[in-house]
Amino acid sequence: MWIALLLFFVFLYVIVTRLFIIVEMREEVIQERLGKYKKTLKPGFHFMIPFVDRAAYHQEMREQVIDVPSQTCITKDNIEVWVDGIAYLKVMDSYKASYGISNYKAAAINLAQTTMRSEIGKITLDDTFSERDAMNENIVREIDKAADPWGVKVLRYEIRNIRPSNEIVDTMEKQMEAERKKRAEITNSEGFRESRINESKGEQQSQVLISEAQRQRRINEARGRAKEIELLATARAKGIKRIAEAVQKPGGHMAIQTKLVEQYIDQFGKIVKSTSVSVLPVETANLKTFFEGVATVKDNTIGNSNPKPLNQ
Repeated sequence: MWIALLLFFVFLYVIVTRLFIIVEMREEVIQERLGKYKKTLKPGFHFMIPFVDRAAYHQEMREQVIDVPSQTCITKDNIEVWVDGIAYLKVMDSYKASYGISNYKAAAINLAQTTMRSEIGKITLDDTFSERDAMNENIVREIDKAADPWGVKVLRYEIRNIRPSNEIVDTMEKQMEAERKKRAEITNSEGFRESRINESKGEQQSQVLISEAQRQRRINEARGRAKEIELLATARAKGIKRIAEAVQKPGGHMAIQTKLVEQYIDQFGKIVKSTSVSVLPVETANLKTFFEGVATVKDNTIGNSNPKPLNQ
């Protein structure tokens, strides 16, 4: 009796579990009837005929992250690198994902690895680090094209790591160190060149300013000399004019002659004092006559200046 009761509960459990099914929000279920596709069950509560209908496939409808294992790739310049990545997939058609391929995840991983090897082989090692975005786009495009019959959409692909061998890493580090030294030397040389250029420009500007100052000084000196000559000429002209006016007055000619005699005597005395040789001009013989004439001129001048007495 206990065995019969146990079998009854087992049969009842099987009937109940096969009688209805609850599909969760995140998935879709493929229903088969007698081994053939019946329909796609959306999220919710669904009844099924026991031993006739069955939930053949459960498809995850959310975006899925698939880890692409690391693999060896050969670059265009024959460098061996280890590359791995991450693929983001989403089932768009659960019917195609169930019947179009046996395991779309494994197929997507293999296709990603194959495409990644092909893309790495097209570029050099130096470009693998700078061309990641382009490689990711090419891998997504190729996988998405192949996954369309599976009802799967490849949203994006990201290369996670690109690891060269240890020997290549050492070589690259030495190359980078040499490149940094070269850049430092170039920077120092450019700084020295700029410094020399600035110094030469400063010296040039200094010379220009000095020359401008000298030119302005010469101009000012020339203007000063010109002004001085102008003032002297004006003063001489005024003096000559006054002398001419004085000559026109009575006794002017006598005054001029007297002044000339005084200047003659002064200059003659200077000549006699400054020379060791006695030099007598020809007119010295007539010096007595000259002084007598001067005395006569003086007497005449005095006589003309005194009034004459009346009735003489």
